[in-house]
Amino acid sequence: MTIRRLDAHTYRRGLAELAGRDADLGRVLYELGPPPMWDRRPGFATLVHIILEQQVSLASARACFDKLAASVGELTPATLLALDDAALRAAGFSRQKIEYARVLATAVRDGGLDLEALAEENDDSVRRHLMSVKGIGRWTADIYLLMALGRPDVWPVGDLALVVAAKKVKKLETRPSADEFRELGEAWRPWRSIAARLLWHHYLSAED
Repeated sequence: MTIRRLDAHTYRRGLAELAGRDADLGRVLYELGPPPMWDRRPGFATLVHIILEQQVSLASARACFDKLAASVGELTPATLLALDDAALRAAGFSRQKIEYARVLATAVRDGGLDLEALAEENDDSVRRHLMSVKGIGRWTADIYLLMALGRPDVWPVGDLALVVAAKKVKKLETRPSADEFRELGEAWRPWRSIAARLLWHHYLSAED
């Protein structure tokens, strides 16, 4: 049976299977407990938030997103496009991310990107549609798939926190390259999204 979206039951099932299959992930689960689902509401606002998270800390992106949300109330393509560059800069947007957010808002407003329809598409199709919009690369598309659409088998290769955590959890001498990291994830199919959450859980616990 193909699992389109993780729920509480399939999440517990995936955690148990990974822990039974991989002693290192099992140790993370035993020591830290189950990681949060970290799910997000699908839609435009979440995609803007993920764009803000590109190349910056989660805390910095959250602060910027919160300032934006406070200034517009409900974040929609129309409310974002109604803001001028000065207002977006005041919220913390870089020049590049102002452009990305405007391009995304225009694509959603004009129908070039139908975010509601993505829920019915397979992972590769979702990536193609999202990555057709300037400013959305593979990492952004994968995080949207993993957190907003709840897909069970997404592996965000470009995520630095995952790479750092993988080195420690798997006791590697050096950080894995992109190819090595991709290969590492193969052992965790069809639950790579849950493996990613376990690694994020480890990474965030090490920061505390």
